[in-house]
Amino acid sequence: MKRRFIYGLIAILLVANLTVGARIYMRSAQAAEKDSAYPSLELFSYVVEKVRKDYVDGGKLTYQELIYGALKGMINTLDPHSEFMEPVKYDELQKDTQGAFGGLGIMIEMKDNYVTVLAPMEDTPGFKAGILSGDRIVKIDGQSADKLGLTEAVQHLRGEPGTDVNISIMRPSTGQVKDLKLTRAIIKVDMVKDINNKKEFPLGEDKIGYVRLVQFGEKTSDDLEKALKKLKAQGMQGLVLDLRWNPGGLLDQAVEVCEKFLPRGQLVVSTEGRNAAQDSKRRAMGRGDELNGMPMVILVNVNSASASEIVAGCLQDLNRAWVVGEKTFGKGSVQSILPLQDGSALRLTTAKYYTPSHKVIHGEGITPNSIVPMTDDEELAVLLKRRPGLGAMDEKDQEKIRNAHDAQLERADDFLKGMLIYAQRMPGNQEIVARHQKAVAK
Repeated sequence: MKRRFIYGLIAILLVANLTVGARIYMRSAQAAEKDSAYPSLELFSYVVEKVRKDYVDGGKLTYQELIYGALKGMINTLDPHSEFMEPVKYDELQKDTQGAFGGLGIMIEMKDNYVTVLAPMEDTPGFKAGILSGDRIVKIDGQSADKLGLTEAVQHLRGEPGTDVNISIMRPSTGQVKDLKLTRAIIKVDMVKDINNKKEFPLGEDKIGYVRLVQFGEKTSDDLEKALKKLKAQGMQGLVLDLRWNPGGLLDQAVEVCEKFLPRGQLVVSTEGRNAAQDSKRRAMGRGDELNGMPMVILVNVNSASASEIVAGCLQDLNRAWVVGEKTFGKGSVQSILPLQDGSALRLTTAKYYTPSHKVIHGEGITPNSIVPMTDDEELAVLLKRRPGLGAMDEKDQEKIRNAHDAQLERADDFLKGMLIYAQRMPGNQEIVARHQKAVAK
């Protein structure tokens, strides 16, 4: 009797299991069929042929043009940083990495469907013409920029050094549209500068050093090393590292900059993607903290992006630096370049950056320890100070710019002066100073 009951129970369980399994299989099969590639590819092929046969100017189109257009549209829907690059565009990208290209020296992004200036690179045609972060490029050589899109806009802005390009920019803060004729040049920029836009790095009576990183290029780390040596030789006791309007650059350089202020082996940044091959951890491999725990402030604003955010986020996370300014841009994703067989390529977002405490940068940005807002006029004055043509202005305008209020830099100086006074009252007790800094951070 017991055996018959047990066998019956097993049979019921088997039937139930088969029934549930069949339902799950049917649901997964239906879901797979709904998202199957084959019906979608069949639809795509039908549309391509329909365009070729029935579009009024279809005879002028090639299959390659249609496929390239479709690929651009598909990739552009993913995020602002992924793109399909035709062979010409991919060739330009390769030249960029080799430093052999002519252009205006402005970093651009698509923002609110406008070709928008992320940041002008200093000492370049765009910077000297007065183009500012946030300016919208509305026309390029008479063509509407929003119809061109980001990729085509870049192609039109770049070209042989010495050639001209006409652009129209609109400044959202004023609504003013300005027409400019600019001459392309080979873009060579000093990546590290002092308070006077030079490479002399003087130290004032307060013993607080100032270094500004313009961008993270191939020599940024080396140039920063030279600057720190000059400042240390003069007896520097505190450092302001200015990353405002720094659009980013090379990841390796961001890691090497962090290395100068961290112990060897310390985690700097990690990447995580859908594919495990994209996961990585970058650690400090330098000689250790070259400033031996010296108080340090990092300045950031909304135009600090990418590699700038990696540096600010890392040193803030580890309580190695106090961050002052405004929330950063929030561009913390990894773009992989995938060459294709016909000479084109995909620039595809494959991972995101995370700070040592695993805070995501992308879409979030870095929030400063001390939030210090600045007005548009104050920011404009700071940028004008950095322009090489200041001497060409009349004396009244020069004086106005020189006396402009830089609240963020002033807050950084005040913080460092307070830290130095505290350290002097507690000689040799670096642990207390560090605890004080952490307490203020909270």
